[in-house]
Amino acid sequence: MPEKDTLPTPPARCIARVLALGLLLLGSAQAATITTTVGGIEGDLKLAALAGLDLNQYAGRDVSAAQARRLYERAPAQIAAALEPYGYYDATVSGDLKETPQGWQATLNVTPGEPVTVATLELKLQGEARELKSVRQALRAFEPKVGQPMNHAAYERGKAVIQAALFADGFLDAKLVEHRVELSRSTHKAAVKLAWEPGQRYRIGETVFEGAQFPTEFLQRYLPWQRGDFYTQEQLLGLQQRLNEADYFAIVDVNPDIENAADGVVPIRVNLAPAKRSIYTGGIFVGTDTGFGVRGGLERRWMNRRGHKLKSELILAQRLTSATALYQIPLPGPDNRSFNFGVNFRDEDTETTRSRTTTLVASETRQWRGFTRNAGIHLQTGDFEIGNRKEVAFRGNSTILYPQLDLTRKRADDPLFVRRGYSVSLLARAAAEGVLSDTNFVQLRGDVKWIRAFKPRQRLILRGSVGTSWVDKFDQLPPDLRFFAGGDRSIRGYVYQTIGPELIVDPAKKPVVIGGKHLLTASAEYEYYFRSKWGIATFVDAGDAFSGTKYEPKIGTGLGLRWRSPVGMLRLDLGVPLREPKDGVQIHLVIGPDL
Repeated sequence: MPEKDTLPTPPARCIARVLALGLLLLGSAQAATITTTVGGIEGDLKLAALAGLDLNQYAGRDVSAAQARRLYERAPAQIAAALEPYGYYDATVSGDLKETPQGWQATLNVTPGEPVTVATLELKLQGEARELKSVRQALRAFEPKVGQPMNHAAYERGKAVIQAALFADGFLDAKLVEHRVELSRSTHKAAVKLAWEPGQRYRIGETVFEGAQFPTEFLQRYLPWQRGDFYTQEQLLGLQQRLNEADYFAIVDVNPDIENAADGVVPIRVNLAPAKRSIYTGGIFVGTDTGFGVRGGLERRWMNRRGHKLKSELILAQRLTSATALYQIPLPGPDNRSFNFGVNFRDEDTETTRSRTTTLVASETRQWRGFTRNAGIHLQTGDFEIGNRKEVAFRGNSTILYPQLDLTRKRADDPLFVRRGYSVSLLARAAAEGVLSDTNFVQLRGDVKWIRAFKPRQRLILRGSVGTSWVDKFDQLPPDLRFFAGGDRSIRGYVYQTIGPELIVDPAKKPVVIGGKHLLTASAEYEYYFRSKWGIATFVDAGDAFSGTKYEPKIGTGLGLRWRSPVGMLRLDLGVPLREPKDGVQIHLVIGPDL
């Protein structure tokens, strides 16, 4: 028989693949994104509902019709479960699911119902623990309070805060022995019962230092407690802060040795690691008052096992040369005392003065009522000229020995970019003629600066300075002990030290500024940051340096550019004098911290 041509029968496996591919393509064609809208609740309730919804997890993803329906059907139970921790046990959900040209739209309307509120609250804690301030505050702050919805997250936080307060004040064995919440859905009421057994209050035992480069006897001077005092975490934080501020260590870790606590006594273990011993600094800078310059410095964080320190710095600029060395002997303790011995050479050439002085200083620094207090004796000697480069009003050599007291205080939320902060500086100095001094002399000065960010991109900066002097022989007073105004940190729009009493040396020429006995200046500045690192500013500065009662304030105003650079805040200002213009528009450039 003749053979017939036949087509091969497709294998079953191939048919299955084709069908699967077709179904996949069909499903893809029907898939669409889903958008969910929840109404009827706001705030934390809405956030909780959205977080508990599987629908919300699929936002922006393609889902099929079957998936969309399944997700929507689960939504009411998921929302009801999400609201229960907030005290809402009778929530009901209605809504609909629609297919639109843009995809699936799920609308859910929530009726939270009447919340379960706290009807009774019982917090039991006996003994001296309840009388401690931190524990009382934690008990008073506990939520939910009577009448508030039974918020389970707040309930857990409140328990943790009370437990932490007990631990922080030395009750290291405190236990929560009863924690009961009784709910009645029919009456929508809850009864909360909590009870602690504080146990004994621990005292501080031996303090062990590990990893330090100093002997234990020296480190123990930093302890803010005596052995046998009651344990508090506040004291441990105080020790940590003192050791960090000492600037000896790269690592400071202060912890109670709970494992070895016994008989109501807990040892303290302090783990330390030395910081880099020598710090070398250097760089190039530009300042309107000083001109272009370079600076370099060396700091030895510790010179010996007694923690002595040495700081030195050299500045070479167009109008300033200075060299400073300071030797510091720390005396650790509650007031963070130190003895300081320094020498400073300064050669300065400005528009109105030229001076070359050497100063020896011996002082004591300590913390005092929230201020850093520095009290010491200064011996200053050198040559000076006062007047412009063509006309000299005073030329002389002076030696003055004077005690000086400084009080400074700074507060800042962020040292690199202050949003809320201030600084206060107060100074008093005096000299007596005949006691290594060429004149009788008393001087007082105060400086204040206040910074506040009212909005994230805006800052208001206010500052002011006031000073007064009593001096017998004013011509013997060197320039740095006289008051001048004008410059970067004074009245912008005027050159550095060009505001003050004037003296006519030559009737045919301009009078020369000789400085004054008194000072009064103020400034207001507004900054707006159009980017995170860049901003603009506008300012008004006013004030005068004067003698006697003739106060004639000069006013400077202008615009500025601000850049939060990697090396600190850079301020570029264009200042214009509004009264008695001298040199027209002035450019002021300053790099450094806000306070």
